[in-house]
Amino acid sequence: MPELPEVETIARGVHKRVRHDRFLQAWFCSLPQPFKTPTSKQAKALAGRTILAVHRTGKHIVFELGPSEDVPRKLAPDAGQRAGDRQSPDAQWIVHLGMTGRLLVTDPDSPVVPHTHARLELASGRELRFVDPRRFGRLEFRELGRDVAFVAPGAEPLTIGPMEFAALFHRRHLPIKAALLNQELLSGVGNIYADEGLFQAGIRPRRRTDRLTTTELERLRIALQQVLNQAIRLGGSSVSDYVDADGKRGFFQLEHCVYQRTGEPCRRCQTPILRIELAGRGTHYCPRCQR
Repeated sequence: MPELPEVETIARGVHKRVRHDRFLQAWFCSLPQPFKTPTSKQAKALAGRTILAVHRTGKHIVFELGPSEDVPRKLAPDAGQRAGDRQSPDAQWIVHLGMTGRLLVTDPDSPVVPHTHARLELASGRELRFVDPRRFGRLEFRELGRDVAFVAPGAEPLTIGPMEFAALFHRRHLPIKAALLNQELLSGVGNIYADEGLFQAGIRPRRRTDRLTTTELERLRIALQQVLNQAIRLGGSSVSDYVDADGKRGFFQLEHCVYQRTGEPCRRCQTPILRIELAGRGTHYCPRCQR
């Protein structure tokens, strides 16, 4: 499943390409989908709306949309930007990529790959496509004023401060790896970056949260933010189906110290990396560097 750095990379790429563009019409496939809003309602609600901004919230990609308007087939070079700068969002389109979802900005004449479940025509002449082989992704439309704006269930890992971070874990009685995966605590951290953050902090994944010192938790917070930011700079980790908004793979998988390196020598001490099952997930760590 794409985690925070992958979702952030896609959101930034889509924002750069479609900000101030406008939806003309939307097509959704007829296969059953776990979408939160019926496809017929999404198609009607999205038509004519200007894309004011695209950003990540937790593991979700959120489109901030202006009011629906009749739109020309083509936009003047700066018409969309002028209009967008005067508008405030009154709706949101929320995309969760699930396990294998992709959100691509492409030319309408490019081949339609298998498992394309949504094609949205843009006034600029491009298309936004949602591709999801396993069909675990979710699409949702919210009309602000009638519906509440989307917020992530947990804290934002990139900006959380020392006191708030420590407070999340001090009174809990569970392994720190399981706590990091709890989206009600931190929104966006998944298996890859929990393993990598714990390695950089020198903390074993089975350590109980209530037994970690304030110093250890602060070391973990800093390490986790450093790992996440470095992964964003390298375009995320392409260990499965992940690609960015242009269909390009990320490079952070080349920097992994423990994740999916079972039996390989630790990059610091040469001790073989171990793999265990924890919280239902494969978990990787160095038995020497992590205490």
